[in-house]
Amino acid sequence: MSPIPGSGLAKGLAVTLRTMTKKTVTAQYPDTQPELPPRSRGVIGLFEENCTVCMLCARECPDWCIYIDSHKETVPPAAPGGRERSRNVLDRFAIDFSLCMYCGICIEVCPFDALFWSPEFEYAETDIHELTHERDKLREWMWTVPEPPALDPGAEEPKEIAAARKSAEKLAAQQAHQSDEGGAP
Repeated sequence: MSPIPGSGLAKGLAVTLRTMTKKTVTAQYPDTQPELPPRSRGVIGLFEENCTVCMLCARECPDWCIYIDSHKETVPPAAPGGRERSRNVLDRFAIDFSLCMYCGICIEVCPFDALFWSPEFEYAETDIHELTHERDKLREWMWTVPEPPALDPGAEEPKEIAAARKSAEKLAAQQAHQSDEGGAP
């Protein structure tokens, strides 16, 4: 039995009519922003205050897309009779996103938590040379990094937070003691 001429066209039109009556699931991108998963990889944000210019991120990057320049600065002694110390000062921190493969190795190896994944993904440029973003742009993206997930209620406090709280309480106690001594005649 041979197919009836035009039956394929009728079936196609029937599918089209059924589909036209259903609600669309396509989000029109520029008008509707997508809901990204919490750990999505967009760009890398730099928390400059934590960067000690150890160069681990640049050395471990398989694409060599991280550029860091620094200089040494002498810091006066913290206490009288102490010795001067030298520290690295960050001059340039840039990532070439035209080379980056978004593997996340730089974020994992950073011992001081200076690099984070930001969910920002709208950073297209018309010229490939403009995809090298300097530390000012990386710092801007840092503020779009979501908060880390909350700890379990029964978990003990991280040692970093406990140490920071202890030093803050000690400093507050010293300041209160100094104000008591300074205020009394």
